[in-house]
Amino acid sequence: MYEFNYHRPKSLDEASATAKGADDRRLLAGGMTLIPSMKLRLAAPSDLVDLADIDGLKGITVGSGTVTIGAMTRHHDVQNSADVKKAIPALAALAGGIGDPSVRHRGTMGGSVANSDPAADYPAAVLGLDATVETSSRKIAADDFFTGLFETALEEGEIITKIHFKIPDAAAYMKFPQPASGFAMVGAFVAKFGGDVRLAITGAKDHVFRATEMEKALAAGFSPDAIAGITIPQDDLLADIHCAADYRAHLVTVMAKRAVAQAAG
Repeated sequence: MYEFNYHRPKSLDEASATAKGADDRRLLAGGMTLIPSMKLRLAAPSDLVDLADIDGLKGITVGSGTVTIGAMTRHHDVQNSADVKKAIPALAALAGGIGDPSVRHRGTMGGSVANSDPAADYPAAVLGLDATVETSSRKIAADDFFTGLFETALEEGEIITKIHFKIPDAAAYMKFPQPASGFAMVGAFVAKFGGDVRLAITGAKDHVFRATEMEKALAAGFSPDAIAGITIPQDDLLADIHCAADYRAHLVTVMAKRAVAQAAG
């Protein structure tokens, strides 16, 4: 690792001020992406701002029509929360499929969402469940949050504090995982809210996106057959050593159908 300055603020205001004042600051939540990147010298921030000591950033509450999860809540806690399992079982199942036990015991929801990895699982839930991302200064709708490869609408010094998930009538998440990492080569999160349907796809493009054509078909008839003939254009899909673009396009339809079948069943 390169040399860096380490900060452990005690309040959100202190963390925001420290982050804004540093030359090249990075916020440290679970560190599941940042620390390996620093060890490999792929990232060399001048300052690390550790959020671990800030009160109020952890916890799960269920309100009227929403599940609110603190940004520093671990994947393991989401996976095993009785409240999440009851209100949005698909979200608990998604958390249980992230990485391995060591990752789930250290990784945080806010860290994953803020990182906006194109193959991460939580962004699909945020977008699919029409969530609202609350930060230290404002609230951001899911449709406006993810903007590009490892890019979000977060501004300098802005910190995610909690995420508000709408409780759907039915939902499911299915992914085709990369065997070594567990990241989604393609993942599909579908959620039904009355007559409206949202379908978020992760792992296929440079950031999570909604499959709007499939959403319209599912709103007319919520079944796997409704989207069986719909294929996502492969022009801007990711292609790498694990998966070609045309195969990812195929996987989008397959994972979406499986998610719908799970939700409908």
